[in-house]
Amino acid sequence: MEQERAAPESRVVILGASNKEDRYSFKAFNFLREREFVPVPVHPRIREVGGVTVFPSLDDPGIREGGPVDTVTLYVNPAVVEENVAAIIALKPRRVIMNPGTESESAREALEAAGILVLEACTLVMLRTDQF
Repeated sequence: MEQERAAPESRVVILGASNKEDRYSFKAFNFLREREFVPVPVHPRIREVGGVTVFPSLDDPGIREGGPVDTVTLYVNPAVVEENVAAIIALKPRRVIMNPGTESESAREALEAAGILVLEACTLVMLRTDQF
């Protein structure tokens, strides 16, 4: 079954965003912008990435105020994923991408039970191969 692709200008939350150029989340942020998606960076200790304000948590009301979230892409360890499951569900994304190293079976089960598509995939590869 082929999954539906995100439309350009869709909002994509990046949990674990980074302002360090060597990090995959930073590369994903830039690639999303190049492909005309709207990256929404989330990190508790970073204030901005590429001129975009970073939200300190998924519970920040500013995330919802910006409009619906299509995708949440994860760049944090599984324990942090598990701590954020309720907040992810509250955002009501169409899908969640568990990038390599972020996988959590309990989080997957909870997200799928809430009707959210969960992919164990690499956001960068998906973008580069037009599967995003």
